[in-house]
Amino acid sequence: MEINNNNPNNISSRTDRKLIERNRRNQMKALYSELNSLVPHYNSRVHLSLLLFLLLVYCEAANYIKRLQTNLERMKQRKDSLISGGQSMNIASSRPGFSPKVPQIQIHEMGSSLVIGLTTDTHSRFIFNDTIRILHEEGADIVNASFSVVGNTAFHTIHLTVGELTPDYHGVVVTRIAERLNKFIYDARA
Repeated sequence: MEINNNNPNNISSRTDRKLIERNRRNQMKALYSELNSLVPHYNSRVHLSLLLFLLLVYCEAANYIKRLQTNLERMKQRKDSLISGGQSMNIASSRPGFSPKVPQIQIHEMGSSLVIGLTTDTHSRFIFNDTIRILHEEGADIVNASFSVVGNTAFHTIHLTVGELTPDYHGVVVTRIAERLNKFIYDARA
């Protein structure tokens, strides 16, 4: 059988194949250029072969994924520490699966001022109000109160002063406030 290169169907078929191949090459070139624009260049004057370029892209992507995984683990640990009561919790609370009992209270004395950290779940609406009531009953002046919510946990911070008292009486008032608040929180857990 003899092939006739002048056959119109054969010429059309060859032209179609050339056009399809040209379109494929143009599409690959466009994709290569797009990929090239996404990868940082160490030395833009060096022209890499396609194989070396793809190897570079692969290595960069693998390193990027490893960095993302490391950051994700670090952020999960940070989130867990914040949910479990923050940085000031004891070492036992950083164990995986540990869920602190709420409410919790921390009282820090700073001269004539006190800073109270109160941790509650978001469903305990009246614990914060009762804490403020107890502080007012003890004659404390509340300077500032704020809160933030992470998940189902609310973190309250209360800054207060206990007035101009003699050092001996100041200690008595601070101790009484701490005892009342600790008792209140202990009873609220039950």
